[in-house]
Amino acid sequence: MTADEPDGELLDRVFLARVVEPGDEVGGRWIREWGAGEVASWLRGSGKPLPGVSEKRWSGLRARARVAEPRRDLAVAHDAGARFVVPGSAEWPGQLDDLGDARPIGLWVRGLPSLRMWALRSVALVGARACTEYGAHMAATLGTGLAERGWVVVSGGAYGVDGAAHRGALGAGGATVAVLACGVDRPYPRGHTQLITRIAEQGLVIGELPPGDHPTPSRFVLRNRVIAALTRGTVVVEAAHRSGSLVTARAAQRLGRHTIGVPGPATSSLSAGVHELLRGDATLVTDAAEVVELVGDMGELAPDRRGPVLPRDLLAPAARRVLSALPGRREAGVEEIARGAQTTRDDAIARLYELRALGYVERHGDSWKLTRQAMISVRGGRGPR
Repeated sequence: MTADEPDGELLDRVFLARVVEPGDEVGGRWIREWGAGEVASWLRGSGKPLPGVSEKRWSGLRARARVAEPRRDLAVAHDAGARFVVPGSAEWPGQLDDLGDARPIGLWVRGLPSLRMWALRSVALVGARACTEYGAHMAATLGTGLAERGWVVVSGGAYGVDGAAHRGALGAGGATVAVLACGVDRPYPRGHTQLITRIAEQGLVIGELPPGDHPTPSRFVLRNRVIAALTRGTVVVEAAHRSGSLVTARAAQRLGRHTIGVPGPATSSLSAGVHELLRGDATLVTDAAEVVELVGDMGELAPDRRGPVLPRDLLAPAARRVLSALPGRREAGVEEIARGAQTTRDDAIARLYELRALGYVERHGDSWKLTRQAMISVRGGRGPR
């Protein structure tokens, strides 16, 4: 196997992601009990069905298996700037394991930052697609406020509240993640192609479905469990009684995450679902500071009294010093960076490679330079002018 050759576990999981639908707990149990390689071999073979499925359903899975091409999926994803992150890898967010057998087989990730690092301080903002002006305003304001406080805003990339939340975070120069119910190479809805492309450039676009796959109503519902599990809490801005965002909130409740609601007018049908949550175990909030007070760590009760917590603050002190030593608008050699960080040349090189793996720096020959995302993070939300 060459350095560029994907390992067997990765290929097997890419194969299974094409064959097994997201959230399929039967398939998840097979993988847990026998491993991805054994399940993939069984689906490719001609033996009897694995336990828990009918002959009819097994035939359907086998039909999908016959046309699955994992190497082709990886190649298409690579061309779209995406990678496949699997459980147990360095970038896998461990909180997704709380989903048990409904845990994703893997996630397609488009964008440079580390998904695991970003998920550590993330909040979901969800709500109605056909939201009111009030809902859009609140979602954008919350997205901006959370981003300014160093929190990652996670949503579904849809019209309405989702789009407003993403735009609020982007407008603040902050971090945002769109979780799609389709292939990450095929933005949906089409009207948000430009927004989702911008998210991929400044943040992350992720999903369970292989490249080219299309969304369905059931896939939207199952996508919501990933949003709930990935984040520390789910904020619902506007939702009618049958809103899909309530599915996300209830999944968050089952997982022991914070469930949060933004109240609306008592007469608004679009706030009726939120009010129902608030009559239960959800917590009422009105601004980003209250969200942070609820989901944040001790000492974040008064966030305005301290500087914003940025993604770079999650780095080890030695790595932060090296990151801070890089000039903002030009390349620099290792010797210059080491002097600025007050460390040795060898230590500076080790930290630079660590930072490159996390998407903060890039190498240009014998020199190093901050990436666009690092410019946003290191400069506190202000990119180069």
